Amino acid sequence: QVQPVESGGGLVRPGGSLSLSCTASGYSFSDSAVGWFRQAPGKEREFVAAIRWSMGSTKYADSVKDRITVSRDRANNRVILQMNSLRPEDTGVYYCATGRPIWSTIATIGGYSRWGQGTQVTVSS
Repeated sequence: QVQPVESGGGLVRPGGSLSLSCTASGYSFSDSAVGWFRQAPGKEREFVAAIRWSMGSTKYADSVKDRITVSRDRANNRVILQMNSLRPEDTGVYYCATGRPIWSTIATIGGYSRWGQGTQVTVSS
């Protein structure tokens, strides 16, 4: 299998922080965009953040701006999603995806071809 692998999910209190990692398994992020999406029960999968590996350019959903940061760890072929000031509505399964979307589709599901299995993030007191 060649797919991204997420890690770092868990239970965190409202207002707390959590760091998620996405690591390529069997391939490199080179020339790819790495996107983070999340899905809550009964809701559609939604975009969270993305980064272009080579350029380092980022994009964020309005709902998470100023609370999350996506960055690259070049040495370990890893993308980190640092989440702060978490809210209960941030709860969901977080997926890492890779692909080669044009900029206009970097925040869309269709822009990605490889998906991880997801990691659960629960924000609750």
